[in-house]
Amino acid sequence: MLDGVSLDQLRTFIAASDEGSFSAAARLLHRSQSAVSEMIATLEAQMGVVLFDRTGRYPQLTIAGRVLLADARGVVGNVDFMKARARGMSLGLEPELSVVVDVFFPMDRITAVATGFRERFPHTPLRLYVEALGGVFQPLLDGRANVGIAGPLPGLPSSMSSEALGDIRFMMVASHDHPLARIDGVIPREELARHVQLVLTDRTELSAGRERGVLSPLTWRLADLYAKHHFLLGGLGWGGMPFHTVRADLESGRLVELRIEDISPGGADMPMTVVYPTSEPPGPASRWLIDKLKLCPGEITDR
Repeated sequence: MLDGVSLDQLRTFIAASDEGSFSAAARLLHRSQSAVSEMIATLEAQMGVVLFDRTGRYPQLTIAGRVLLADARGVVGNVDFMKARARGMSLGLEPELSVVVDVFFPMDRITAVATGFRERFPHTPLRLYVEALGGVFQPLLDGRANVGIAGPLPGLPSSMSSEALGDIRFMMVASHDHPLARIDGVIPREELARHVQLVLTDRTELSAGRERGVLSPLTWRLADLYAKHHFLLGGLGWGGMPFHTVRADLESGRLVELRIEDISPGGADMPMTVVYPTSEPPGPASRWLIDKLKLCPGEITDR
Protein backbone atom coordinates (compact mmCIF):
# COMPACT_ATOMS: atom_id res chain seq x y z
CA MET A 1 0.00 0.00 0.00
CA LEU A 2 2.88 2.34 0.67
CA ASP A 3 3.79 2.31 -3.02
CA GLY A 4 0.51 4.11 -3.63
CA VAL A 5 1.38 7.11 -1.45
CA SER A 6 1.36 10.23 -3.61
CA LEU A 7 3.05 13.60 -3.40
CA ASP A 8 -0.40 15.16 -3.30
CA GLN A 9 -1.17 13.24 -0.12
CA LEU A 10 2.12 14.27 1.48
CA ARG A 11 1.58 17.93 0.57
CA THR A 12 -1.91 17.75 2.10
CA PHE A 13 -0.49 16.14 5.24
CA ILE A 14 2.08 18.94 5.55
CA ALA A 15 -0.52 21.64 4.92
CA ALA A 16 -2.86 20.23 7.58
CA SER A 17 -0.06 20.25 10.11
CA ASP A 18 1.21 23.72 9.23
CA GLU A 19 -2.24 25.31 9.06
CA GLY A 20 -3.51 23.69 12.27
CA SER A 21 -6.77 22.32 10.90
CA PHE A 22 -8.22 20.46 7.93
CA SER A 23 -10.44 23.42 7.04
CA ALA A 24 -7.48 25.83 6.93
CA ALA A 25 -5.52 23.34 4.83
CA ALA A 26 -8.51 23.08 2.48
CA ARG A 27 -8.55 26.85 2.01
CA LEU A 28 -4.81 26.89 1.33
CA LEU A 29 -5.07 24.06 -1.20
CA HIS A 30 -8.33 25.34 -2.75
CA ARG A 31 -10.16 22.12 -1.92
CA SER A 32 -13.12 21.15 0.18
CA GLN A 33 -12.61 20.18 3.81
CA SER A 34 -14.09 16.77 3.14
CA ALA A 35 -11.56 16.16 0.35
CA VAL A 36 -8.69 17.01 2.70
CA SER A 37 -10.10 14.81 5.48
CA GLU A 38 -10.56 11.92 3.07
CA MET A 39 -7.02 12.28 1.69
CA ILE A 40 -5.50 12.28 5.20
CA ALA A 41 -7.61 9.24 6.18
CA THR A 42 -6.50 7.38 3.05
CA LEU A 43 -2.85 8.22 3.79
CA GLU A 44 -3.24 6.92 7.34
CA ALA A 45 -4.77 3.69 6.05
CA GLN A 46 -1.96 3.20 3.52
CA MET A 47 0.73 3.81 6.16
CA GLY A 48 -1.02 1.84 8.86
CA VAL A 49 -0.58 4.61 11.45
CA VAL A 50 -2.73 7.41 12.84
CA LEU A 51 -1.24 10.79 11.94
CA PHE A 52 -3.70 13.08 13.72
CA ASP A 53 -5.57 12.85 17.03
CA ARG A 54 -9.07 14.08 16.18
CA THR A 55 -10.59 13.98 19.70
CA GLY A 56 -10.15 17.70 20.32
CA ARG A 57 -11.54 20.75 18.53
CA TYR A 58 -8.56 20.80 16.21
CA PRO A 59 -6.56 17.79 14.96
CA GLN A 60 -3.24 17.30 16.73
CA LEU A 61 -0.27 15.36 15.39
CA THR A 62 0.32 12.04 17.08
CA ILE A 63 3.83 10.93 17.99
CA ALA A 64 3.93 8.91 14.76
CA GLY A 65 2.59 11.92 12.87
CA ARG A 66 5.38 14.17 14.13
CA VAL A 67 8.04 11.67 13.08
CA LEU A 68 6.53 11.04 9.66
CA LEU A 69 5.95 14.76 9.08
CA ALA A 70 9.73 15.31 8.97
CA ASP A 71 10.02 12.48 6.44
CA ALA A 72 7.20 13.94 4.35
CA ARG A 73 8.91 17.33 4.29
CA GLY A 74 12.14 15.67 3.17
CA VAL A 75 10.43 13.77 0.35
CA VAL A 76 8.51 16.82 -0.92
CA GLY A 77 11.58 19.05 -0.58
CA ASN A 78 13.76 16.64 -2.56
CA VAL A 79 11.20 16.36 -5.33
CA ASP A 80 10.82 20.14 -5.53
CA PHE A 81 14.62 20.46 -5.66
CA MET A 82 14.82 17.90 -8.45
CA LYS A 83 12.12 19.69 -10.45
CA ALA A 84 13.84 23.06 -10.05
CA ARG A 85 17.18 21.62 -11.09
CA ALA A 86 15.64 19.91 -14.11
CA ARG A 87 14.04 23.19 -15.18
CA GLY A 88 17.41 24.90 -14.96
CA MET A 89 19.16 22.15 -16.91
CA SER A 90 16.55 22.35 -19.64
CA LEU A 91 17.55 26.02 -20.03
CA GLY A 92 21.25 25.17 -20.27
CA LEU A 93 22.16 25.65 -16.58
CA GLU A 94 25.03 23.48 -15.38
CA PRO A 95 23.85 20.64 -13.09
CA GLU A 96 26.89 21.38 -10.89
CA LEU A 97 29.58 24.06 -10.96
CA SER A 98 33.11 22.92 -10.15
CA VAL A 99 35.72 25.63 -9.67
CA VAL A 100 39.44 25.22 -9.03
CA VAL A 101 41.14 28.21 -7.41
CA ASP A 102 44.80 29.11 -7.18
CA VAL A 103 45.89 29.11 -3.54
CA PHE A 104 47.24 32.65 -4.01
CA PHE A 105 43.81 34.08 -4.87
CA PRO A 106 42.05 35.93 -2.00
CA MET A 107 39.48 33.60 -0.48
CA ASP A 108 37.43 36.57 0.75
CA ARG A 109 36.57 37.38 -2.86
CA ILE A 110 35.50 33.80 -3.50
CA THR A 111 33.38 33.84 -0.34
CA ALA A 112 31.66 37.09 -1.27
CA VAL A 113 30.79 35.84 -4.74
CA ALA A 114 29.74 32.40 -3.43
CA THR A 115 27.23 34.10 -1.14
CA GLY A 116 25.55 35.72 -4.13
CA PHE A 117 25.85 32.50 -6.14
CA ARG A 118 23.88 30.58 -3.51
CA GLU A 119 21.05 33.11 -3.78
CA ARG A 120 21.12 33.29 -7.58
CA PHE A 121 21.49 29.53 -8.23
CA PRO A 122 20.07 27.77 -5.16
CA HIS A 123 19.71 24.46 -7.00
CA THR A 124 23.22 24.35 -8.49
CA PRO A 125 25.76 22.70 -6.15
CA LEU A 126 29.16 24.40 -5.98
CA ARG A 127 32.31 22.28 -5.74
CA LEU A 128 35.55 24.11 -4.90
CA TYR A 129 39.13 22.90 -5.29
CA VAL A 130 42.13 24.89 -4.03
CA GLU A 131 45.40 24.09 -5.78
CA ALA A 132 48.74 25.66 -6.65
CA LEU A 133 50.50 26.30 -9.95
CA GLY A 134 49.78 23.51 -12.46
CA GLY A 135 47.38 21.93 -10.02
CA VAL A 136 44.84 24.55 -11.10
CA PHE A 137 44.87 23.23 -14.65
CA GLN A 138 44.82 19.50 -13.97
CA PRO A 139 41.14 19.30 -12.86
CA LEU A 140 40.19 21.29 -15.99
CA LEU A 141 42.16 18.97 -18.24
CA ASP A 142 40.66 15.94 -16.50
CA GLY A 143 37.11 17.28 -16.83
CA ARG A 144 36.64 17.51 -13.07
CA ALA A 145 36.23 21.30 -13.06
CA ASN A 146 34.38 23.82 -15.25
CA VAL A 147 36.35 26.95 -14.39
CA GLY A 148 39.77 27.73 -12.98
CA ILE A 149 41.21 30.83 -11.33
CA ALA A 150 44.92 30.73 -12.05
CA GLY A 151 48.07 32.65 -11.40
CA PRO A 152 50.81 33.00 -14.00
CA LEU A 153 52.04 29.71 -15.42
CA PRO A 154 54.42 29.63 -18.39
CA GLY A 155 52.52 28.26 -21.35
CA LEU A 156 48.75 28.12 -20.98
CA PRO A 157 47.57 24.69 -22.18
CA SER A 158 46.51 25.03 -25.82
CA SER A 159 43.06 23.63 -25.06
CA MET A 160 42.30 26.47 -22.62
CA SER A 161 40.89 29.96 -23.03
CA SER A 162 41.50 32.71 -20.51
CA GLU A 163 40.10 36.05 -19.33
CA ALA A 164 41.94 38.64 -17.21
CA LEU A 165 40.71 38.86 -13.63
CA GLY A 166 43.04 41.44 -12.09
CA ASP A 167 46.26 41.42 -10.10
CA ILE A 168 47.23 40.48 -6.58
CA ARG A 169 50.29 41.85 -4.81
CA PHE A 170 53.13 39.42 -4.19
CA MET A 171 56.14 40.22 -2.00
CA MET A 172 59.26 38.62 -0.55
CA VAL A 173 59.18 38.30 3.22
CA ALA A 174 61.01 36.75 6.14
CA SER A 175 60.61 36.50 9.90
CA HIS A 176 61.64 39.62 11.83
CA ASP A 177 64.57 37.70 13.35
CA HIS A 178 65.79 36.11 10.11
CA PRO A 179 69.35 37.15 9.11
CA LEU A 180 68.07 38.73 5.88
CA ALA A 181 65.66 40.91 7.87
CA ARG A 182 68.58 42.50 9.69
CA ILE A 183 70.24 43.77 6.52
CA ASP A 184 69.90 47.52 6.02
CA GLY A 185 69.18 48.66 2.50
CA VAL A 186 68.79 46.57 -0.64
CA ILE A 187 69.72 42.90 -0.37
CA PRO A 188 72.00 41.73 -3.21
CA ARG A 189 71.03 38.51 -4.92
CA GLU A 190 74.27 36.79 -3.98
CA GLU A 191 73.29 37.23 -0.34
CA LEU A 192 69.90 35.62 -0.98
CA ALA A 193 71.67 32.58 -2.38
CA ARG A 194 73.23 31.92 1.03
CA HIS A 195 69.86 31.37 2.71
CA VAL A 196 67.11 28.79 2.32
CA GLN A 197 64.23 29.95 0.14
CA LEU A 198 60.83 28.43 0.87
CA VAL A 199 59.18 27.57 -2.45
CA LEU A 200 55.62 26.48 -3.16
CA THR A 201 55.85 23.34 -5.26
CA ASP A 202 53.57 21.93 -7.94
CA ARG A 203 51.69 18.69 -7.26
CA THR A 204 51.56 18.05 -11.02
CA GLU A 205 54.12 17.87 -13.82
CA LEU A 206 52.60 20.77 -15.75
CA SER A 207 55.23 23.27 -14.62
CA ALA A 208 58.15 20.84 -14.46
CA GLY A 209 61.39 22.58 -15.39
CA ARG A 210 59.74 26.01 -15.44
CA GLU A 211 60.13 27.92 -12.20
CA ARG A 212 59.40 31.54 -11.36
CA GLY A 213 60.86 33.58 -8.53
CA VAL A 214 63.38 30.98 -7.33
CA LEU A 215 66.43 33.07 -6.42
CA SER A 216 68.40 30.70 -4.21
CA PRO A 217 69.93 27.28 -4.91
CA LEU A 218 69.04 26.37 -1.32
CA THR A 219 65.33 25.55 -1.36
CA TRP A 220 62.80 23.86 0.84
CA ARG A 221 59.71 22.94 -1.14
CA LEU A 222 56.22 22.83 0.31
CA ALA A 223 53.00 21.87 -1.42
CA ASP A 224 50.81 23.86 0.98
CA LEU A 225 50.68 27.66 1.36
CA TYR A 226 49.55 27.35 4.98
CA ALA A 227 52.66 25.34 5.80
CA LYS A 228 54.86 27.82 3.96
CA HIS A 229 53.33 30.67 5.94
CA HIS A 230 54.12 28.95 9.23
CA PHE A 231 57.65 28.07 8.15
CA LEU A 232 58.23 31.73 7.32
CA LEU A 233 56.93 32.80 10.73
CA GLY A 234 59.21 30.19 12.30
CA GLY A 235 62.27 31.68 10.63
CA LEU A 236 62.99 28.55 8.60
CA GLY A 237 63.57 30.47 5.41
CA TRP A 238 62.48 33.40 3.28
CA GLY A 239 60.10 33.46 0.34
CA GLY A 240 57.30 35.09 -1.60
CA MET A 241 53.75 35.37 -0.34
CA PRO A 242 50.57 37.10 -1.50
CA PHE A 243 50.21 40.35 0.41
CA HIS A 244 46.68 39.64 1.64
CA THR A 245 47.93 36.46 3.36
CA VAL A 246 50.70 38.18 5.34
CA ARG A 247 49.25 41.64 5.77
CA ALA A 248 48.52 41.20 9.49
CA ASP A 249 51.97 39.71 10.04
CA LEU A 250 53.63 42.69 8.35
CA GLU A 251 51.56 45.13 10.39
CA SER A 252 52.42 43.34 13.64
CA GLY A 253 56.11 43.05 12.76
CA ARG A 254 56.19 39.24 12.84
CA LEU A 255 57.21 39.30 9.17
CA VAL A 256 59.11 41.99 7.29
CA GLU A 257 59.32 42.76 3.60
CA LEU A 258 62.72 42.06 2.09
CA ARG A 259 64.16 44.82 -0.10
CA ILE A 260 65.71 42.80 -2.89
CA GLU A 261 67.83 43.96 -5.78
CA ASP A 262 65.77 44.55 -8.99
CA ILE A 263 62.45 44.06 -7.15
CA SER A 264 60.34 47.16 -6.49
CA PRO A 265 59.49 47.96 -2.86
CA GLY A 266 55.95 47.07 -1.96
CA GLY A 267 55.94 43.88 -3.97
CA ALA A 268 55.07 43.01 -7.54
CA ASP A 269 51.74 42.60 -9.26
CA MET A 270 50.78 39.03 -10.07
CA PRO A 271 48.13 38.71 -12.80
CA MET A 272 45.26 36.33 -12.14
CA THR A 273 43.14 34.86 -14.91
CA VAL A 274 39.98 32.85 -15.35
CA VAL A 275 40.60 29.75 -17.46
CA TYR A 276 38.27 27.17 -18.94
CA PRO A 277 38.29 24.57 -21.74
CA THR A 278 37.82 26.28 -25.10
CA SER A 279 35.57 23.42 -26.21
CA GLU A 280 33.29 23.93 -23.19
CA PRO A 281 32.69 27.67 -22.73
CA PRO A 282 31.04 28.87 -19.51
CA GLY A 283 27.35 28.14 -19.03
CA PRO A 284 24.94 30.51 -17.25
CA ALA A 285 26.20 29.74 -13.73
CA SER A 286 29.87 29.82 -14.73
CA ARG A 287 29.47 33.07 -16.63
CA TRP A 288 27.66 34.68 -13.71
CA LEU A 289 30.44 33.65 -11.33
CA ILE A 290 33.19 34.91 -13.66
CA ASP A 291 31.51 38.27 -14.18
CA LYS A 292 30.94 38.74 -10.45
CA LEU A 293 34.56 37.89 -9.66
CA LYS A 294 35.64 40.61 -12.05
CA LEU A 295 33.42 43.13 -10.28
CA CYS A 296 33.87 41.98 -6.70
CA PRO A 297 36.08 44.26 -4.61
CA GLY A 298 38.84 42.42 -2.85
CA GLU A 299 42.52 42.30 -2.14
CA ILE A 300 43.61 43.59 -5.50
CA THR A 301 46.71 45.75 -5.67
CA ASP A 302 45.81 48.66 -3.41
CA ARG A 303 48.95 50.72 -3.20
